[in-house]
Amino acid sequence: MGNYFLDNEDIQFLFRFLNLREIAQLQEQDTPNGQADYVPVDIDDAVDNYWRVLELVGEIAADYIAPNAERIDREGNRLLEDGTVELHPLVRENLRRMKQADLMGFTLPRKYGGLNCPNIVYSMATEIVSRADASFMNFFGLQGIADTIYAFADDAIKDAVLPRFARGEVTGAMVLTEPDAGSDLQAVRLRAWQDHNGQWYLNGVKRFITNGCGEILLVLARSEPDIADGRGLSLFITERNERIRVRHLEEKLGIHGSPTCELVFEDAPAQLIGERQRGLITYVMALMNGARVSVAAQSLGIAEAAYRLARNYAHTRQQFGGPIEKLPPVAQMVVDMRVAIEAARALVYYTSRVCDLENNNQRLLEWKADLSAEEKQQRRQLARTLRRLNSMLTPMSKYYASEMACWVANTAIQVLGGSGYMRDYAAERYFRDARITTIYEGTSQLQIVAAVRAAVSGTLESFLAELESRRFDDDKLANLQKALIEAKPQVLEAISFTKRQSAGYLDLVGRQIVDAAIILICGHLLLAQAEKWDRKRFVAERFIRSQLPVYRMCCEQVLSGDNSPIVVYEEIAGPPLPVS
Repeated sequence: MGNYFLDNEDIQFLFRFLNLREIAQLQEQDTPNGQADYVPVDIDDAVDNYWRVLELVGEIAADYIAPNAERIDREGNRLLEDGTVELHPLVRENLRRMKQADLMGFTLPRKYGGLNCPNIVYSMATEIVSRADASFMNFFGLQGIADTIYAFADDAIKDAVLPRFARGEVTGAMVLTEPDAGSDLQAVRLRAWQDHNGQWYLNGVKRFITNGCGEILLVLARSEPDIADGRGLSLFITERNERIRVRHLEEKLGIHGSPTCELVFEDAPAQLIGERQRGLITYVMALMNGARVSVAAQSLGIAEAAYRLARNYAHTRQQFGGPIEKLPPVAQMVVDMRVAIEAARALVYYTSRVCDLENNNQRLLEWKADLSAEEKQQRRQLARTLRRLNSMLTPMSKYYASEMACWVANTAIQVLGGSGYMRDYAAERYFRDARITTIYEGTSQLQIVAAVRAAVSGTLESFLAELESRRFDDDKLANLQKALIEAKPQVLEAISFTKRQSAGYLDLVGRQIVDAAIILICGHLLLAQAEKWDRKRFVAERFIRSQLPVYRMCCEQVLSGDNSPIVVYEEIAGPPLPVS
C-alpha cells in the first residue's frame, strides 16, 4: 500500500508550518453545517481531519489512480454518435473511488455534504492527485465550479446542485472559450436569450472545454446583444441534455484522460447565475482565479512525479563505473529540479493560504450579522489588502509553477537520456502533460501581464517589506536574508525605469520584472522554512545563490531599455513564411 501524502516529507512539513489552526478557525467560524454527520469538536479536531483527508487522498492516488494512468493515457476517451462522451473505464473507476471516499465535495460546506476543507488543503490534495495522473486532476480539480455556484447562485440552485457535486453524482465544466474568443473572453458571442416567460436559452459553439462532457456546465454567454464588450456577458448554469452535444473531441499532446470538447448549444435551457452583465467581470474572474491556483498545484504534482523518476534513475543507472548521480552535471540537474519544486511549492501554498484568508474574511464581512462597526471597518481594510496581494500572487503562482513543471519534466527526460525519450518510461508523458499548464486557464504571458501590473503598483514593495521583517538568530540565514534585502533596490529601480518608458514597454519586460520579484519572494519564503527544518537551509541557500545572478540579469535587461521586438519587429521577424 502506497501513499502519496505520507511519502512526501515536504508537503507534510508545510502542513505543519503554515499555521492551519488559524485557517481552520476562520474556516469553521459561522460555517453552515446543516445536518452533517461530522462536525469538528474544536480547531485541533478540524486540523486533524484535514490530515486524515489528505491521507485518504494519498492512498487512493498511489494505489488506484497512478496504476491506471498509463493505460488511460494511451487509450483515452471516446466520442459517441449521439454527441456524448464515453469515459475510459478506468477514469470511471477513479471517479468511483473518489466518490466512495466522499472526496468530491472537498471545499463545499457540510450543509451540502461537503468536507469544508480550506484552499490550502485542497491545493495539497490537488498536487497529490496530479502526481498520480495529471489528467484526472481535471475531474477532481474542477470543484471550483461548485464553489462558484455556492458563492454567486441563488439558494434554489445551490440546494438543487451542490449536494449532487458533494455525492460525486455529477462533474462540471467551465464553458468559456470559443473559436474566436480564446484568451480574449470579452469577444464571447454565444447567445443567451429569454422567452416571454423569462426562461433563458443558449445558442452557439464553445471550444477547448475541459471536461465539456460533464453534467453541470457554467457557461459565459452574451445576454446583452447591444453591448459588445465584457459588460454584455452573463454567467449561466445548464445541465447536459439533448440540446447540448459534443461535436468534436480534441486530439491533444497530453492529458489524454481528460476529454477536451467542442460543444454545440441549440436553444439549451439555462438559469442565470447572480446578476446580468456581471458574468465576466465578477463571476468568471473569481472562477478563473481559483482555477489558476489549481493549475499551479497540478503543475507541482507533475513536477514531483517527474523528479522522482529522474532521481531514482540517476541513482540506479550505472555509467563510467558508477551511478550517474555522481557525475557533476547530472547531480546539478537533480538538485536544481528539487530546489525548483520546493520554491514553487512554497509560493503556491503561501498563495493558497492568502486565498483562504481573503475568502473567509469576505465571507464573514458579508454574512456575519453581528459584526461591530469597528470590526467591519477592520475587515474592509483587510479585504483591500488581501485582494491586492492575491492579484499579484495568484498569477505569479500559476506562471511560476507551470513553467517550472515544464522545465523539470524536460530535465527529467535529459537525466534519463535515450530512455526518457521512449514510452517505456513515464518521463515523456509527464513532459506532454506539463505543457498544457502554461496555456490553459490563462497563458503564462497573460499571467505575467496580470502579475506585473500588481507588482508595479506598490504591492510588491509592501509585500517584500513584510517578508523582510522576519529576524533570524542564525548567522547564515541572516546573511542570506541580507543578500535578498540588498538586492531589492535593483528591481525597484527597474520598475521605476519602466514607468518612464512608453506604454508597451511594461508588457515587453513584464517577464523579467515578474521573474525578479518571484526570486526575492521565494527566497524569503524558503528562509522562513529553513528556520524550522535544517534540510531547508541547503535548499534555501542553493536557491538564493543560484538565482540572485538570474535576478540581476533580469533587472539589467529591463534597465537596458531594449525595445527592439516592438520597434523593429518586421525587420527581425521578416515577412510571414510558407508553412510546409
